[in-house]
Amino acid sequence: MTMNAARQIGLIAAGSQPWNPDICAANGDRFAYCATLSIYIYEMDRRANNFCLHSIMAEHKKTITTISWSPHNGNLIASASIANKIIIWNVAEENSVAQLDVTTGTPLSLGWGLPDKNSVMFICSHGPLYVWTFTCGQSVVAHKDVQSFSAEICQFRCHPMDPGKIAIGHVNGSISFLCPGQRILKHSVRIVTEDDGELSDGCQITCLEWDPLGVDYLLCVVAYECIVLVDSSSTKIVTKFQLPSVAISVRSLSWISSAPGMFITGDANSGVLRLWNVSKATAVESFRINKTGFHSTYVVTAEMSRDVSKTSYAHGDQCCQTDRLWSTSATLSDAASSKGSVLPVAKILCLFADGAVGLYDMRRKRWAFLREKGHVETIFDCKFSPDDPNFLATASFDGTIKVWDIQTLKAVYTSAGNEGIIYSLSWSPVESHLIAASTSRNGAFIWDMKKGKITSRFQEHKQGSNIYTVAWNQKDARRIATAGSDCQCIVSTLDGRAIVRYRHAMAVYGCDWSPHNADIIATGCEDKNVRVFYLATNSENPVKVYSGHTAKVFHVRWSPLREGILVSGSDDCTIRMWDYTQDSCIRLFQGHTAPVRGIVWNPEIPYLLISGSWDCSIRVWDTRDGASLDRISDHGADVYGLSCHPKRPFLLASCSRDTTVRLWSLLSFVHPLEISILAGQPWNEILVSPVTGKEHAMHIGTPPLLAGKISRDIKLDLDRSSGDTFRKSLVLFSKFFGKPEGCTNLWDLVNINLGLEDNVLSSESYRCGIVHSKHVVSFKLSEAQDLELIRMSKFGRAGLGNQTREDQLRTAADLNIKLGNVQKYCELQAELGEWDKALAIAPFVSLKYWNNLIRRRANELMEDDSSDVIPFAVAGRQTALLVDFLSTRGLHNDAYLVAAGAGDRDEENGSDDDDDCSKRLHEMHVAPPKSNKRTKDKTISLLERTSHDLADWYLLNGSPVLAACCHLSIDDHQGALSKLIRGFELELAAAIGQVLEMTDGLLLVAIELLSRRCERLGRWELGVCLLRRFHGTGRLLVRLCSRCAAPMSEVNQLHDLAGLPSLEESAAMAEQLRSDENKRLECVEFYMISSMPEVGLQLGIDEVKGRMALVGWTVDDVFDLLQTISAMQTEKLQKQSKRMSELLVLCAYVGALMAIRHRFDSVVLPLFTHAFFVIKRDGPDVPLSHSLISREMTIWEATRLLGKNETAFSSEQRVAYDELLHKVGCCGEASVGRVIVAASNLPSHSDINVSCLNNQRIKGPVFFLEDGLSAVSLSDAVMWARVNPFSPLASGMRINPF
Repeated sequence: MTMNAARQIGLIAAGSQPWNPDICAANGDRFAYCATLSIYIYEMDRRANNFCLHSIMAEHKKTITTISWSPHNGNLIASASIANKIIIWNVAEENSVAQLDVTTGTPLSLGWGLPDKNSVMFICSHGPLYVWTFTCGQSVVAHKDVQSFSAEICQFRCHPMDPGKIAIGHVNGSISFLCPGQRILKHSVRIVTEDDGELSDGCQITCLEWDPLGVDYLLCVVAYECIVLVDSSSTKIVTKFQLPSVAISVRSLSWISSAPGMFITGDANSGVLRLWNVSKATAVESFRINKTGFHSTYVVTAEMSRDVSKTSYAHGDQCCQTDRLWSTSATLSDAASSKGSVLPVAKILCLFADGAVGLYDMRRKRWAFLREKGHVETIFDCKFSPDDPNFLATASFDGTIKVWDIQTLKAVYTSAGNEGIIYSLSWSPVESHLIAASTSRNGAFIWDMKKGKITSRFQEHKQGSNIYTVAWNQKDARRIATAGSDCQCIVSTLDGRAIVRYRHAMAVYGCDWSPHNADIIATGCEDKNVRVFYLATNSENPVKVYSGHTAKVFHVRWSPLREGILVSGSDDCTIRMWDYTQDSCIRLFQGHTAPVRGIVWNPEIPYLLISGSWDCSIRVWDTRDGASLDRISDHGADVYGLSCHPKRPFLLASCSRDTTVRLWSLLSFVHPLEISILAGQPWNEILVSPVTGKEHAMHIGTPPLLAGKISRDIKLDLDRSSGDTFRKSLVLFSKFFGKPEGCTNLWDLVNINLGLEDNVLSSESYRCGIVHSKHVVSFKLSEAQDLELIRMSKFGRAGLGNQTREDQLRTAADLNIKLGNVQKYCELQAELGEWDKALAIAPFVSLKYWNNLIRRRANELMEDDSSDVIPFAVAGRQTALLVDFLSTRGLHNDAYLVAAGAGDRDEENGSDDDDDCSKRLHEMHVAPPKSNKRTKDKTISLLERTSHDLADWYLLNGSPVLAACCHLSIDDHQGALSKLIRGFELELAAAIGQVLEMTDGLLLVAIELLSRRCERLGRWELGVCLLRRFHGTGRLLVRLCSRCAAPMSEVNQLHDLAGLPSLEESAAMAEQLRSDENKRLECVEFYMISSMPEVGLQLGIDEVKGRMALVGWTVDDVFDLLQTISAMQTEKLQKQSKRMSELLVLCAYVGALMAIRHRFDSVVLPLFTHAFFVIKRDGPDVPLSHSLISREMTIWEATRLLGKNETAFSSEQRVAYDELLHKVGCCGEASVGRVIVAASNLPSHSDINVSCLNNQRIKGPVFFLEDGLSAVSLSDAVMWARVNPFSPLASGMRINPF
């Protein structure tokens, strides 16, 4: 039974490409957009109530030009690329179902529907329109009418109600129409300007969209600056829409089918979304939703009725037929232009020019989903900051450098671009804000990420050369090396002056400084050789030349732990290892099937090497013997860059031509080290010994030992510490091994729970994370006050990527209202000009304050000479001022009416005393809350509920550490451990439990599962040592020793270590207890750890069957006994075929009941089915029947459909339901709930595996069963193994995914 050792734990998705228009689509709960080579599919997760990345489709080898979602089948989407290939994808199955190589050119536009639902239409340049029925092979039919156009085609659109009706846009601004049963009308519409002059050639149709609820109407955009509504039946222009300014250009356009007659446009040069109605030539409303311009939009709406009828409406001198519903939308659009109106119900998929992607909820005026800009092209390199393991820099073909915070997976700094292709990066070893980069056209440069500008350039290479690699000397920060296509590796000073030029016979692709000697540098060359140069010799000749590769050498990397050891990756698909003291290759690594690119050494394990290749894979190597330890195939294209950080050495970052950055956990390679620390093992089992040195760790078969600087520093820190160093070691090594997301935050909260707040409260990372409930109000108030200081500034905080002044004030207002500071909220909204929001809330402060605020608004409007002042001045009792205002503007009638309405009341001196305020608040049904114990209790209860809800949300989204933080923020230790266990963060759960001194069952659950992990690793003695540290683990020790299949002498040694009797002594003790009915479990346990486990198996099964034959039995009566007898060694169990069959049935059935108790819903039905299968196959003698299992399966499925609403059950069902509930009993553990392995929601490109439990495609980590073919998800495997120790294949083999 196996699973991948490296596990994906994070993914930074690509941004949307900025080139082709038709690169987004939506269908139901899904939407899609295109990067350069990949299609990203997002899907609404109803459980977590947010959009999650569902899959990445990446088989195209060149830029995608267009996509189109099938209107008939929500699982099918078509895409085309400049490689002249069309692919049909099945989104649900995450694979391609058909591919077509187009021989006539690049498909520019796609559509569905002719002649049937399995047909895709596409068009290239001048035509014709081709139809491909993808279920019938590769045959393509040209549409006889749609061909031979005089102008090139930009795009075409099939009518959503009548796919036979097609509009075709051309580069000369004309439109052609094809209607069923009619001849095609070529270039029948030519868009004209307002001066009635035709647009010049080159003013192409840039967007076409049919009215989804009508038959004849088409919206189009010409040359990004002219929007028209066309009647296809008369081929006339109905409306020309007016943009607010000639400087505004329109990039995209979409109808809103939920609001007939309405559509939206996105400005190309700014993030302004405009709402239009066909009955008006000007926009109804505008929204600035982003700083950068739109690239494309798509309206995502609920499916609307297509039952439409005709009516007429007038526009200017024209009259035409349109949908009756349009007339009702005019009222809606008019209302939308007024304050506080109800906008259309629609979500707008927005793609921006900078690659950002979002789903904007127009009705709520907020983002339902927003993914900030990512790279839009191949990412060639990634490097962690030497000072901060949370900062990762990436270099891309798109010409930008981005620095990511891997805790949030967001870009915190982005370079300006325009540097050509950026191939390589290197951080300064001294100034952590400086990054060196090499480019395709501008040499190399140093970029200051904090200032957002380039501070120096290196132009020593020949003009026009590609600089493939830059390397900043980590031991001497004054030197930077660059390698390029001009056959040179140049070492320069920071001001760009060349120190030495190392000339090669051909292009130099790679260079790397020795981490042990500041004067040694290695290069990789196109001439297939590796060279080593020594600067101190002042010679341009290499001191070593290594030959052996049969193709160009790309990257070279020195080992950070073993001086003089160097590896090189080549286009010959191999990696070679060299020793500086020798003249030939000392190890050859074969396995990649395409050129090798990324190479990185692990900074703690001296023999661990990781490589990436054009074969789309990452491999982990053991350099001691050249073995490939793991192969990762989740990237969809060439893997270029790899990086590890010494402070978090078992986190790997990778980047690829698929435009993603992925994060991987390599902890599976060092699980024994983590458990050794938890078990308090001696240091020589964790760190390389100063006596034996690193060479001991390099012996084949030696368990992994830490050999890096950071682990040594931790050891030194612990040696200097006083007090409980074991707890401190758990904290330090937990951060060392931990994942980036939430680990530091978690330990900060643990310290607060322990009363150790002094060092935590000043930590910026704590303030930015999940804070304890007793700090949240004070922290957020402080944050709001900090944001309010921006009022002193005209422009807000400086710096690239910071919020504008308005954004910061809005954030401050939002924080204040959540914290209950109503008056502060109103003041900030008034300063922002959001007077409606301020005035709506002001009465809850006092009517006196509201009156004051409304007068301020009236005064402001008077200063602006606005007629909107009237209602505010009247409500604010400023009648005299208002009358003067109106009179001086000649509005005497209005002034009179205002004065008459006021009568003789002197509103300027009106009373606003407290009694009047209380009276009017009473009329508004508003009462101040009473401060009493009951209110406080309700507040605490609400806080707990919201914290638990947020924790559940984090767990569902694959972030169990953040889920645990939510529980610790309210001192809920059990809840925190539960989330960690359910998220499969077992080591972290064990460490947290020990530091918090928890003694309940949850800590023992984590310890038990970790002991099972020791079994899987063959480290039986380590499992015993771990269990013996805790009370109440005697039974677990018995089971562990029972399963150990080792020679008798080794088993007896293990027994002695566990404090158990030897095999012979156990047999004797079992015989003594056999006659005592009250000691049956103890008797069975001694038999299981003796030389006669088959006797214990027989006694145990008979006892279980006897208990299950009793009326009113529960799983608590039999589960422990079943777990004990199931610990029998596999080889011995399989020899007892009859008893094994009985045991498999009993374990599967009782396991199903336990799964119901623990709410492991996804394995309940498979466990019942498994028991049913074994009964049918073997016919064992057990107190179970087909009918019983079938009945309980049916009632369990009914409870899932109907809930626990017993009134919906029949009387027979109710009886069966009660019986089932009684058997299941209740679980006292807080760990109830399904297991969701961390990051199991992330998509991958690895081989498609279907679960043998439910025949569904597995998402996330896969666990293979003993046949090497059958697979289940790791989450399901963990749940299955926790309630049933035997494999789903019914072979008698145990399942151990821990």
